[in-house]
Amino acid sequence: MTPPTTPQTPQTPPASRATVYGYPRQGAGRQLKKAVESYWKGRVDADALLGTARDLRLQNLAELRGAGIDEIPGNHFSFYDHVLDTSVLLGAVPQRHVAAVPDATTPAGELDRYFAMARGTADAPPLEMTKWFDTNYHYLVPELGPDTTFTLNAAKPLAEFAEALEQGVTTRPVLVGPVTFLLLAKDPTATDGFRPLDLLDRIVPLYADLLRQLHEAGAEWVQLDEPALVTDQPADVLAEVAGTYATLAAATARPKILVASYFDRLGDALPVLAAAPVEGLALDFTGSAAANLDALAAVGGIRDKRLVAGVVNGRNIWAADLTKALSTLGTLLGLAGSVDVAASCSLLHVPLDVTLETDLDPEIGGWLSFARQKLDEIVTLRRGLTEDRSVIGDVLRANAGRLASRAASPIVRVPAVRDRVAAVTDADLHRVNPYGKRRLAQEERLRLPELPTTTIGSFPQTTELRKARAALRSGNLEQDAYREAMRAEVRAVITEQERLGLDVLVHGEPERNDMVQYFGEQLTGFLATQQGWVQSYGTRYVRPPLIVGDVARPEPMTVEWATYAQSLTERPVKGMLTGPVTMLAWSFVRDDQPEGDTARQVALALRDEVADLENAGIAVIQVDEPALRETLPLRTADRAAYLEWAVDSFRLATAGVRDDTQIHTHMCYAEFGDVLQAIVDMDADVISLEAARSNMAIVADLARAGYPNEAGPGVWDIHSPRVPSVEEIAGHLRTAVAAFPADRLWVNPDCGLKTRGYAEVRATLANLVEATGQLRTRP
Repeated sequence: MTPPTTPQTPQTPPASRATVYGYPRQGAGRQLKKAVESYWKGRVDADALLGTARDLRLQNLAELRGAGIDEIPGNHFSFYDHVLDTSVLLGAVPQRHVAAVPDATTPAGELDRYFAMARGTADAPPLEMTKWFDTNYHYLVPELGPDTTFTLNAAKPLAEFAEALEQGVTTRPVLVGPVTFLLLAKDPTATDGFRPLDLLDRIVPLYADLLRQLHEAGAEWVQLDEPALVTDQPADVLAEVAGTYATLAAATARPKILVASYFDRLGDALPVLAAAPVEGLALDFTGSAAANLDALAAVGGIRDKRLVAGVVNGRNIWAADLTKALSTLGTLLGLAGSVDVAASCSLLHVPLDVTLETDLDPEIGGWLSFARQKLDEIVTLRRGLTEDRSVIGDVLRANAGRLASRAASPIVRVPAVRDRVAAVTDADLHRVNPYGKRRLAQEERLRLPELPTTTIGSFPQTTELRKARAALRSGNLEQDAYREAMRAEVRAVITEQERLGLDVLVHGEPERNDMVQYFGEQLTGFLATQQGWVQSYGTRYVRPPLIVGDVARPEPMTVEWATYAQSLTERPVKGMLTGPVTMLAWSFVRDDQPEGDTARQVALALRDEVADLENAGIAVIQVDEPALRETLPLRTADRAAYLEWAVDSFRLATAGVRDDTQIHTHMCYAEFGDVLQAIVDMDADVISLEAARSNMAIVADLARAGYPNEAGPGVWDIHSPRVPSVEEIAGHLRTAVAAFPADRLWVNPDCGLKTRGYAEVRATLANLVEATGQLRTRP
């Protein structure tokens, strides 16, 4: 830990600064995850958890400073989620969570109430969770109604600012902006005519008060993040944006305000922000957001403002084209009062450090840039912008060489794969017969009861399973012994499901480390990392594979496990695959060709697997697409093209089966209203969806959309440690049956059971089966 030092005297700002909006929170060894989970289990107390958090913040501070970042962000640390932090900041705590933890005046009480909002308690369901724009990061949805009152609780941003100041660093606190916070919120009462944005006048004074307190503490700049403005917003919302920032800017005692937006182009919001009386804007100039450059020129620039230019992609892992980025920065110099260099968004969306990947081919390693390497890219670009370009000449030449190496590599382009994609015809995208005819064949083959029960796929990943996987990797367990350990778990899972009385079984996926990584490790064109952890939600971290080249399937991936499980039971066992869109969304996808081309390659690999499962006698095959909605472009104008290739890739993967083979898909934790027609067009026989946290709202949506096939709205929120009662599950089912035909409804959890313990799983599945029995015998 860096020892405290005397605060430095402020220096004259450089002509251009290097900065970022946020950094990975977990630590190189995922210390935060381990500390938080230890706290939940009672193994460490609040003081120990707070101490670990402080150590991690100081380590990140030292790393950012040591890398040469001129202006370091503050308040980007979170124990669980930064939107949840904002709800706490504004005192927007649901009454059920106040009642669950009535005393939040101690560190332990404060943490327990915070985690109750995130995870729920026995009597208090958690906040709804959904995806952060089009990323795989999940946020906790604020619950705000017309009677919500707010109270500022500024302790966290003030404490983290003071903590950094003790180290001699004046940070730029980062906050979720007021407009975005309200646009992300939901009204749990569904009050007619009310929208959370109507509460803007109540929270803007709290933001003004927070700005005052940060100014008094010594903050020179504060960043207010407004990523919601890259989505299509009507004129009245943009007017609220203008009014909000006019009000905040009018405060006499405040730091300078930097309004940041990212993930896409700003469109009509850009002239509103350009005209706002704030001192700076932070804009994304990568991917589709590169359109911000022309839009900025069209409004005459922002020569009275500071521009923080996101020219390094903060969401993907490919080395930046430094020469191209310098060209963009050079153009921007003529459009703003000053230009600083940054990543396009927070770096929490990428792994920590390429150098931790000791098994990676050095040539491929040179193509990559994780969070730590992006710091170097940003600092290099700042030097190139403020000094003679010759001072970074060697770096630019090395960068160009790495880009050329990647373009010329034989693993990147495989002619046989490309020829097969080119040969796909429209007939390959369609089942032979419509759902109505297929349904009759499937009913004859499967003979399932009304409201058939099933699970989504995974069963708990126990400590023993993880130890076996680690022993196999380290060479301490032979492949045959590992396979037998996994088979033993499959036998136990099948036995457990039969005992509980489920109708369609799963093998539990004990052999799978992750629903994307597992397949990525068996497909050509994918690479796995060892330490490439990225936060998905809370303490859930994943290691997204890297798609570095053309994709093919050398051999079957799941047939052995599915057929073994099916041999143990007379009940149907689902074959379990991850769909092409999700394989892309939850990997770091290549950026040198359209994503639709990569999706079709993955779809053909999966089509081969589906065919092999069917030929092996598997009657139900589930191809999960939980990411289809999260990858939906943020701008409406871009969605039709995306949905066309996304739906086509799913159908390419699944359309080659017989009528009596039942195709399932699964989606979770997203707003489905924008993709309901795409869900219909996918033509899966059965779709299971997250529904418990949103009180089964998706069922009414499906009914309104005229969804013609079968659906399983989730009745158990598996992201909470609660065990829902029989009556709670039965209540969900009654809601579903009232809105959707019972003969086309399935009963299942929201998502896979990987993160839950067996005690919760047994108890809740027993309740699920009992509740289903009650509905089956209804009059």
